[in-house]
Amino acid sequence: MSNKKASAKSKIMRSPNRAHYDKATLNDVLDAGYLCHVSYLFEGAPVIIPTAYARQGTIIYIHGAAKNRMMNSINKQQQVCIAVTHLDGIVLARSAFHHSFNYRSAVVFGTPKKISDAQEKTMALKLITENILPGRWQEVREPSAKEIEITQVIAITIDEASVKIRSGAPIDDEADYDLPVWAGELPIKQYFQKPITDNRLTQELPVPKSVNKALKIKE
Repeated sequence: MSNKKASAKSKIMRSPNRAHYDKATLNDVLDAGYLCHVSYLFEGAPVIIPTAYARQGTIIYIHGAAKNRMMNSINKQQQVCIAVTHLDGIVLARSAFHHSFNYRSAVVFGTPKKISDAQEKTMALKLITENILPGRWQEVREPSAKEIEITQVIAITIDEASVKIRSGAPIDDEADYDLPVWAGELPIKQYFQKPITDNRLTQELPVPKSVNKALKIKE
């Protein structure tokens, strides 16, 4: 992907200096998250739903129940749009007009394909699980044949995408820089808190490696 290949729907018009169309930047934004928002049409009306995902190469996998409205609607469509956003900070300017956010966001347009093969569905579910918490798949019971049967998986081939990134200080009107108003960035960091053990555990079990790794606790 490059700036020259951006179509009218994926080309970023507002603050184009913050736009990126290369695969490396896109993959960085996608791989840094595990929750996306999927837009689709249901009976002619636009709907947007958050869901888990995973990327492998130029494919994004999502899943849902066999009777899931979103999944069944996407199966009838030629294209789907996915958005992933990371909020990195609140930008506080001297004027109300110039307040903003620092962020990394990606908008992907892709072609959906329903996955029917049980082995490929299992592989996709493993990718999604591992994207949420690396190492978790090996610690749990894998899906049964019945669970695989009642689960839909859709592979979305990335046709085109755009990434927009903002970072740094507020940008005020030159005349406002002398105003006696505090300005700057309020950074936002997402992190895990102390895990809460399920009270229905039937035996004493240590916190698993996948959780400790996410918490950066050495065994």
